[in-house]
Parts: sequence; C-alpha cells; structure tokens
Amino acid sequence: MSRACLVLCSFADAQQAQAAGEVLVAERLAACVSVLPQMQSIYRWQGEVQCSAEALAIIKTSMQVWPTLRQRLRQLHAYEVPEVLAIEPVAIDPDYERWLMGQVGPEVPQA
Repeated sequence: MSRACLVLCSFADAQQAQAAGEVLVAERLAACVSVLPQMQSIYRWQGEVQCSAEALAIIKTSMQVWPTLRQRLRQLHAYEVPEVLAIEPVAIDPDYERWLMGQVGPEVPQA
C-alpha cells in the first residue's frame, strides 16, 4: 500500500485554487497541485439543487501530512463546507512516489 495520496478539492474559481495550491506547496503539505480551471458542479445545498462553475485542485501529498493538510485547506477555503477528499492510490510509480515523499513534510537538510 502506498503512503502517497491524492486530495480533491473544488474551489469557486481557478485563482482561489491556485492561491491555495501555492500555500500548500510552500508549506510542504503538497508536492504538487494541479488545477483544472473549469468544471460544472451539481449538488444539493440547504435543500436546493445548485449548479456552479468551479475549479478542481488535485493535490499530491502523503497520508502522513493529510491531517494537517485537511485543516490548512479548511483555513484557506472560502466555502463553509469545502470538498476535501483523500484518495489512496492502488498503485504508483516508485520513482514518482520517492519524489513526492521527498517534497512533503519537514524539509530534510541536504548533505
């Protein structure tokens, strides 16, 4: 089982998703954040069906930082109840996983 995970989080627009992504990478809570700038979301909110244009952030991180990342996303997010879904991959390229795991968590001093 991989220690890596993907986190999906929708935002009102690509600018908000990018701003959050930059914070997450800078704080070493994410190795990479990919922003898909336009999607339509259909959902029920406060008893009514809504349809909104949103952006999707795909956040590559580790299960070790997941609890901190989840809390940080809630702080950065404008939504009252943001979508924050962690998904553990069934399989991952070992080279990519090594790179990813080296990018998240406390910074390791270079020798």
